[in-house]
Order: sequence, then structure tokens, then C-alpha cells
Amino acid sequence: MTPIRAAERQWWSSDDWCGVWLGALGMLLAVTRVITRVPQVAKWTSSPRSAFPPGVLLQVLVLGAGLALATALAMRVSGQRVFPYLRGFVALFGLAMLAFTLGNQASMRHYGLNDIIWALALGTIIANTVGRPDWLKPALKGELFIKTGLVLLGAEILLNRVLSLGIRGLGVAWLVTPVVIVFMYFLGTRALRIPSRSLVATVAATTSVCGVSAAIAVGAATRARREEISYAISVSLIFTVLMMIAMPVACRWLGLSEPVSGAWIGGTVDSTGAVVVSGALVGPVAMQVAAVVKMIQNMLIGLTAFVMATVWVTRVERTPGQPRASCLELWRRFPKFILGFLGASMVFSLVLVPALGENPVDQILKVTAGLRNWLFCLAFTSIGLESNVRELGQVAQSPRPLVLYVTGQLFNLVLTLGAAWLLFGGRFFRTLH
Repeated sequence: MTPIRAAERQWWSSDDWCGVWLGALGMLLAVTRVITRVPQVAKWTSSPRSAFPPGVLLQVLVLGAGLALATALAMRVSGQRVFPYLRGFVALFGLAMLAFTLGNQASMRHYGLNDIIWALALGTIIANTVGRPDWLKPALKGELFIKTGLVLLGAEILLNRVLSLGIRGLGVAWLVTPVVIVFMYFLGTRALRIPSRSLVATVAATTSVCGVSAAIAVGAATRARREEISYAISVSLIFTVLMMIAMPVACRWLGLSEPVSGAWIGGTVDSTGAVVVSGALVGPVAMQVAAVVKMIQNMLIGLTAFVMATVWVTRVERTPGQPRASCLELWRRFPKFILGFLGASMVFSLVLVPALGENPVDQILKVTAGLRNWLFCLAFTSIGLESNVRELGQVAQSPRPLVLYVTGQLFNLVLTLGAAWLLFGGRFFRTLH
């Protein structure tokens, strides 16, 4: 297949838009029931063979072929070579399968060592030991995979569920989050004097909004270096595992009710999956509240990226005497996948739920969530394979970024606990049961 020359490409075929179109394609296939189920690697205890019951391996391979063809189409319209991409994708998907297999081992899964962590670890180990082969490089499209996954994530932000907690959920997720971002930004740039403002912004968003997803969105908006985004993601994943286990213990030690515990967990634990697991360890009400609070917080991903892009164009990157940035420049910098994220939420919330009902939409969301999980695993395998430990070590060489994360997370914990106690403790609103 002959690649399209850059001069022949239109705006809709740019790399930034391909994640939107691929996400829309995945949702369309799920809504029209062309895809009714996404195969998953099964949980296992002692034998890895148990991860692939009869027929599942073939289904996973078919899924891999479908993802390869869909993403190859994106390569084609964005002017990149298709066959080198497909050759590398086979190996990349194999590593993603291995990450899923390791992450679904019972003990690993219990302690939060999921497929995302294994994908990042496997890729990093390979890249920094035996080395990444050149033929694999064309398939490392981590940004495309994760942007497509984030568009699919938008479908899971259903407004009726977001509003089910009313002003309480909005208070915990939307009032605390911007305060933490501003606090961490000034802490990082003024008190800790971290040279890279992009690193500070990425770490701040990672801590306060939604871990990995926020790191990618804000990192793209502020043009953070790949090593800075990888550092923020790595720190977030480590502390997510620790907090997922520690938060239920802290909730019991403090004698918190399930609604307060759920709101606290949902507002502080970075990963959506870890939020659900951690909330479930407290109780069913805590799990539901935690999931909805995190869902509300996830809605801030797009707004945070837009605000950061605007600040960077108008203030951080602007030199004295330089004219103000035009709206065109702001539009060029704005991460376009955020539009797909918001559009998916609106379509599913305002069109599909009223038209089909919640149960059919939940079945559709199982498909989109399954696709999103595979895309995220591919993305973090790619990120790992592109990671250079020496360059990452240069970011981690100074303890200040870690101090920023830990201090910001402690501030986040205290502030979110106060908000959860006020809004979910039964003092101003009726208690949830």
C-alpha cells in the first residue's frame, strides 16, 4: 500500500484525529452488535494454560487481527507505511497477551499487579536489556492506542450516573481537584523549583485527576517529554497499588462510613479499576460511591488538558514582546481526542440510554471497555519499549518530582477526606445506604 504524502492529507487524516475515528468505529461496531463480546484472558492460579480455556486463544488472535487492520487503516490515512507496522504489531500484541496473562494470575491480581503494570515492565525490561529491534519500532504507536482508548472511556461517563450523587459527588471531584492542581503547580515551580514546568503540570494532573489518562492528556497539552510522562505514569502506578490496599485499612481505622470511605477512595486513588477494587474491600455502597466519584473526576480530563494547553500557549511559552497566541494556535495545540471523549459521553448519555435503556447500554459498554483494556495494554507495552532507563533516571535523579507527588498526594488525601466527611457524612445531606 502506498502511503499518502503529507501534502495530500487533510485535517481529518492527521495523527491527532485518528484516535477519534478509531474510537468512533469501535463504538459503532458495539452499538450495531457487529461485536457483541471482546475475548479476555481468564484468571488463573497455578497453570498459565488456564488463562486460555478452549476457544479463547483463537478468539483473542482474531481480536488481534481486527485491531491490527483497524489501526493499520489509521496508519494508511495518516501517511505512514502499513506493512512495517503490521509486522511489528504481531510481536507487540504477543507481548500484550503476555502482560494480560501475568496480570490475571490470582496472586498478582490480588495485589494490584495488573496487565498495565506488566505491560510497562515487560516493555521497559526488553528495551533496556536485549534492546528493541528496529523492525518493531513502526508498531510502537502508544499515543494512538491510548487516545483511542480514552475516546472509548468517554462512553462510560454516563450523565445519569454522574448525577446520581448530586452535588455531593461534584463537590468531592470538582472542587478538590482544581485546588490540588494549583497547589502542586506552585509547589513544584516555586517551592521545589523543578526546572521543567511540563513535568510539574503532568505530575499534578496525574495526582489529582486520573493517573495515567490525565498524564497522557496533560503531557500532550504541555508538550512534556516522553521520559517525563513515563516518570509520572510509573510513580502513579506504584502508588496506586499501595493506596488500593492501604485505603480500605485506613477507612476502617478511622471508623468511616461506607459512603464517606467510597468518596475518599474515589477522589484519591488514581486508577478507575483500582478504585473499584479498593471500594469493594470496604463494602458494596463504598464501591458504588467510589466508582461514581471517579467517573465524575474523569470528566475533568478534557477540561484540564484544555486549560493547560491554553496556559502553555498564552503564558508559559510566550516570550516578552511576542504577540498573544491566536485562537488557531490554541486549536492546533488542543488534544483532539478530548472532543471524542466528550462526544462519546454525550451520545451515550443523551441518545443511547434514553433510546435503548440502561441494561442494553451496559452490554454495549462491556464491549467498549474490553476494547479499551486491550488498547491501553498495547499503549503501555509501547511506552515501555520506548523507555530509556538512563533518560528516565535523569528525571528521577532529583528527588524533587517524587517529593512533589508525595506531598501533593498527602494534600489531596487530607482535602478529599474533609470534603467526603462534610458531603457524605450525613451532616448536610441524607446518608446513602
